[in-house]
Amino acid sequence: MRQSDDRLRTAAPKGTEMVSRNIGRREFMQLCAGSLTLAAAGCSWREGQTGTKHSTITIFRDDDEWGLGPDDDDPTKFLVYLPLVTLNARGELERRLAESWEHSSDYRIWTVHLRKQVRWHDGVPVTAHDVKFTMDLLMHPDVLAVPPGAYTVTVLDDNTYTITYHRRVGRIGSPADDDYTVYWPRHLLEKFDPKDLFSWDFWTHPVGNGPYRYLRHVPKTMMEFEANLYRGKPNIERAVLKFGDPSGPGTVTELLSGNVDVAVYVNTMDLPELKHDPRFQVYWEIYRAHGVWIITLPWNQRYPPFRDPNVRRALTLAINRRELLRALNLPEDTPIFDVIFNNRQLHRGELPEPLPYDPELAKRLLDEAGWRQQKGDGLRQRDGRPFQFTILAAPFEGEDKAAVYIQAGLRRMGIQADVSVLEWQALARRVYAGEFEAAIFDWPLGQSEVFFGESEISDASEVGMRVQGSPIGYANPKVIALLKQLRVAFNPDEEDRIYRELWPIFHADLPVTFLHPLVQPMVAQRRVRGLSSPWRADPVWHMDDLWLED
Repeated sequence: MRQSDDRLRTAAPKGTEMVSRNIGRREFMQLCAGSLTLAAAGCSWREGQTGTKHSTITIFRDDDEWGLGPDDDDPTKFLVYLPLVTLNARGELERRLAESWEHSSDYRIWTVHLRKQVRWHDGVPVTAHDVKFTMDLLMHPDVLAVPPGAYTVTVLDDNTYTITYHRRVGRIGSPADDDYTVYWPRHLLEKFDPKDLFSWDFWTHPVGNGPYRYLRHVPKTMMEFEANLYRGKPNIERAVLKFGDPSGPGTVTELLSGNVDVAVYVNTMDLPELKHDPRFQVYWEIYRAHGVWIITLPWNQRYPPFRDPNVRRALTLAINRRELLRALNLPEDTPIFDVIFNNRQLHRGELPEPLPYDPELAKRLLDEAGWRQQKGDGLRQRDGRPFQFTILAAPFEGEDKAAVYIQAGLRRMGIQADVSVLEWQALARRVYAGEFEAAIFDWPLGQSEVFFGESEISDASEVGMRVQGSPIGYANPKVIALLKQLRVAFNPDEEDRIYRELWPIFHADLPVTFLHPLVQPMVAQRRVRGLSSPWRADPVWHMDDLWLED
């Protein structure tokens, strides 16, 4: 997960996925649903690729030497550790640590067979005991990264284990894990005290089992890795992570000077200068940890004008979301939608068509709802009250700029939308307390119950407050019931069905306007090959599939 400052450390309240050293922007997330294609795929790769020998790639990213620790859900971990499986560019599962697997008809019990030839970087074989050690550590009373008793892991032999789920915890530990949990070496870590897990010195010089092994690091400056023999040796011999803020003003200089080959999560305002330079290629990654992250405009239905679904429909029709993407320097083919969904539905292109930009229909709907434009200032009024409200936004991911763009469009509709820019922590407190009229806010679809249902999350520690009920005042009993079914659905086909049943309800109710998914730009020297948008743009996630061409 990106960390351009300490607000962006990945963690969650106890009873959810991770606990952080730092209070962070996205600490509130629970492990979420999100299913994958459940068929094993082969490992054909690097066919036709040619790389340079003794090659080194330097990546500029907002990380530090703790980025491989358990409190950072960052793709950097895939340099050093193997997940059970990963998705290829076609959305198919490819085996990594897992060789094969079976599951029960209800998907609650999995038997996983590990590859026998995989070793830790110190030469010790990777076994099912390492998987059990990791999974049990996550449930340890001094860690509680997942709820106690969420699952049971049983080792059948050195290369085989079963995992039985007693409650839904994002399917970690099985090949259906779309957060791609990695596993740690029991023989090196079992002697350490679990209550100090997040400060173990091991994380700054880790021993993994993946395509690259740790070599050295300079604190707060860089980390260096060398290729490990795994599925054949990776084409790129060395990887250097140069720590910094890619969204800051120094990124363009780093790229133009040739100091770095790739910059991850570049500020979108820097893209026009870079994408017209023939030395560079811009790629985009749809951010999808814990479900796709979305930039939304929730309408607080405690505010009287937003109680009418036709008014919410009119407001959505009045926003030109494609033009907004252009204004924010985002790719024009970024998917737009009006419903919630899982990762694989997005990957397969199964989402229903969103509402179009239609200002004339928006005006008619507002007129029919009694909000009529007045002479003079041109504002719409109903019962003598002007249609006026405030949009809260944070100066992050272009959300404040989006608010200004939307403000201008609504003013042409006769609606006065004031904009108030807050720091993210202050914005989050207001949103989760329901103390707002409208807000531009990013959150993962795996957190849908917080906004649309009856959430189990009671303590959002990152904002220092309790979450009670829907912060947007939305309470559709059918949606609540379906989200409860989703919470306990293990079968991916059942999960797909539940989402499809939710779609017409969301189209009718439009409780929020979905602006766009969170997409993050990567800028690479053209000699870096193997990257693609929107699923394989992050180089550290897919380093063993990359190569360099002179």
